[in-house]
Amino acid sequence: MAEHPAAYTVDPARIEGVVDQPLFAAVAEEARERGIPAFAIGGHVRDLLIGRPSKDIDFVVEGDGIGFAQAVARRLGNEPVHVFKNFGTAMFTLRQAQGDMRQAQGDMRQAQGDMRQARGDIQVEFVGARKESYSRNSRKPEVEPGTIHDDQLRRDFTINALAISLNAGSMGALVDPFGGLLDLDRGLLRTPLDPDITFSDDPLRMMRAVRFATQLGFTIDPSTFKAIGRNAQRLDIISAERIHTELNKIILSSRPSIGFILLRDTGLLAHFFPEFLELQGAEEKYGIGHKDNFYHTLQVLDNVCAASDDLWLRWAAVLHDIAKPRTKRFDPEHGWTFHGHEDKGARMVPGIFRRLKLPLDDQMRFVQKLVALHLRPIALTKDEVTDSAVRRLLFDAGDDIDALMILCRADITSKNERKKDRYLRNYDLVLRKLAEVEEKDRVRNFQPPITGQDVMMAFGVGPSKLIGDIKTVIKDAILDGHIANDRSQAWQLMLETGRKLGHPPVAGMETPIAEQPQR
Repeated sequence: MAEHPAAYTVDPARIEGVVDQPLFAAVAEEARERGIPAFAIGGHVRDLLIGRPSKDIDFVVEGDGIGFAQAVARRLGNEPVHVFKNFGTAMFTLRQAQGDMRQAQGDMRQAQGDMRQARGDIQVEFVGARKESYSRNSRKPEVEPGTIHDDQLRRDFTINALAISLNAGSMGALVDPFGGLLDLDRGLLRTPLDPDITFSDDPLRMMRAVRFATQLGFTIDPSTFKAIGRNAQRLDIISAERIHTELNKIILSSRPSIGFILLRDTGLLAHFFPEFLELQGAEEKYGIGHKDNFYHTLQVLDNVCAASDDLWLRWAAVLHDIAKPRTKRFDPEHGWTFHGHEDKGARMVPGIFRRLKLPLDDQMRFVQKLVALHLRPIALTKDEVTDSAVRRLLFDAGDDIDALMILCRADITSKNERKKDRYLRNYDLVLRKLAEVEEKDRVRNFQPPITGQDVMMAFGVGPSKLIGDIKTVIKDAILDGHIANDRSQAWQLMLETGRKLGHPPVAGMETPIAEQPQR
């Protein structure tokens, strides 16, 4: 068996019972039979030591990781195994019934948003220990077989280089050549190698540093932090998909403001999200200033996170004021204004999503809608709330009204407590009005009671501008409360409007015909 560094053994109670689990026992037995070292390594070990739920387990062996994975899967009756020859890795899904990991990890189902995790499934991955060397213009390394020590050297941070031995003579011992356990106790992120080498080799590790600091509440070691700043431009060789994956994990954390401030302070944010960086700063003229929209946006984002774990609602918080720098004006009578920032911001959303390679589908349109509408409920808190305004808000927001109201409540961040309390009281009034109007008028996503086919039959016309004009009049009349959302009332308004526009109805159309299919 190949040599490996002496194990740094921790208090057995901290990892008690782990190596006796069926998965670990199967790995240990396969390693014994093959006569090669095997270790659990990386994030699972880290999370195990700090009592954090984990859905992935990585193993490294000094030999053929793919063949080893296939053999372990057969032992557990847990096939198929997915092989990635280009990376020398193999993985399979461990069903909860195949080995109850809850003793070591807590209930996996605590985490939200991952259906695999909701079923208690765990992704198990195997790789052969390896050395890596990188070229300047690529994050794809040259790889050759190595030892556990070589494999730990290539890890991003000392806390992710921790390994548990599954070998006879050191079973269950912690292999910690870089002081990762101490860094865990100190809450410190530090690289095993010179951080300039670590980050230049794989610049995505800089994003991961910010992500781990945000998720775990850790501090980035000062020398590591400075190295991120020196190497920030190296992020330009990383694909947008990999960047947004890390950014989304930051946004899904409990306090993403921590991550955004770190992204700004390290210089990373400027390389992939300059629009957000433009939000910072508070300008003053003639003694009149405005709030720093960078910090305001982060406060809104944290507020939304306290109310919802929806990624795209959180993205709406990130982008709700994104156009303020581009709409900022100073009016001597009214001070600083940002007129139209909601409309311009909504128009900016597709470009930002496209550049970051985020989905250009219903998720993007949801974010765009919330950015466009985010001032509407807040405007209602400042004045008397009318049924008409509430109907129009319900109509425009549709089924996204609840998400919009979460965003708008989060957007109330005034430092003037009396003003803030007044807005929140009015906000609660708007919520009550929304419920009352929806129950009475049924306008959320309502379909107009008059169709295009109705108009054509009533006036004996074909497809024309008349149809759109009449339907608009009817929609506005319902939303403004002039008529009920009722087919008979809408029919009479249709006839009246047609006559005004020079189109008398055909004979026999004075009363509603049977309702036609929507068109």
